[in-house]
Amino acid sequence: MVEVADISAMSQRLSPEYRLRVLLVEDDDGDALLVEEMLADVDSPVSLERVSTMADVVSMTPVLADCVLLDLQLPDAIGLAGLDRLRAHTPNTAVVVLTGQRGEQTGMAAVASGAQDYLIKGQVDGPLLVRALRYAWERKRAEQVEQQFLQQQMIAAENSRLERGLLPTPLLSDPNLSLATRYRPGRDGSLLGGDFYDAVELPDGRVQVVIGDVCGHGPDEAALGVALRIAWRSLVLAGLPTAEVLRTVEQVLVHERIKPIFATLCTVDIAADRRSLRMCLAGHPPPLLISGARGFLLPDDELGVPLGVAPDVSWTPREVALDPGWSLLLYTDGVFEGRVADGSERLGHENMAALFLRILHDAPDWRANSGDALDQLIAEVMKLNRGPLDDDVAIALLTHSTREPAR
Repeated sequence: MVEVADISAMSQRLSPEYRLRVLLVEDDDGDALLVEEMLADVDSPVSLERVSTMADVVSMTPVLADCVLLDLQLPDAIGLAGLDRLRAHTPNTAVVVLTGQRGEQTGMAAVASGAQDYLIKGQVDGPLLVRALRYAWERKRAEQVEQQFLQQQMIAAENSRLERGLLPTPLLSDPNLSLATRYRPGRDGSLLGGDFYDAVELPDGRVQVVIGDVCGHGPDEAALGVALRIAWRSLVLAGLPTAEVLRTVEQVLVHERIKPIFATLCTVDIAADRRSLRMCLAGHPPPLLISGARGFLLPDDELGVPLGVAPDVSWTPREVALDPGWSLLLYTDGVFEGRVADGSERLGHENMAALFLRILHDAPDWRANSGDALDQLIAEVMKLNRGPLDDDVAIALLTHSTREPAR
């Protein structure tokens, strides 16, 4: 996407009053004098500078001209070879080539090779010269705008692919389970973070849920988050125990990262009868368990180190009993690291949990559309922060219903 400031600058430069900066590369003094006289005759706002060789151009760092008027018969650069050297040295500068009386084919070949226009010596007057120079400049600007637009489209498409990898469709078939999720990029929405989540129901009825956060922002962290999530899902579907899953996911992180970064992770293994869970925390804040009208953060006394911090570590699972009709909120730290009003105090995950419980208390039928409760939580946290949150936010709310499935 072209920035507003870039568009404004381009509009100013393309105005009729703008004094076009032209660099003439011509070794023949007579031809150079003709160019100067043609520009003087039309009284056009053009600033002309002349050099005689391609070596003179290459010595300029950078070339400050808007457009180069290039003779294709120089002592040190003949034909398209000179054009190639010029474009390699100053790729963002417009070029109009000058050819001899029989050089129309050469001129057309030059345009095909990247020049914006060509002129034939002896067939040029002042108005045609000025028009060709300004046209070349405008065409080069248009090419650059189009190129920037295409680059932004490619970046957006890549971000979309990464986001789909971070935020998959959960594999849940139990009609008594529902999963609501939300993901919001941080203050700089053009950058992806490494937050991810997933949920898988196994053939034996157990449900595995994960939420994780690769430290940092950008495509490298997002790609690593995708790799970790896919590795986790593959290992879980293969039936590996949680301890082995975590060790292998950490190996993936260590081998795939391109700089020393770590990831936090929370995994939850819910029993087939939905009456208990086993939780492992790898440097990640504990989930919020909601049972009836009450809720509490699960204990973090077995909090382990994040993945990728220290070798040969293990993570101790914590077992928790579940009452019928429970809900479990998993989240990344972006949702509670916002500040409170104008102070320096952070919200913290305890206050975030209390805030969410108040939201649920004020909407007794929240289970009918639990995604609305997540939206309200994010909105309230942003309101307390008085603006967008710095970090990405990923939230997953898994809810168990005691209703009998429809027959």
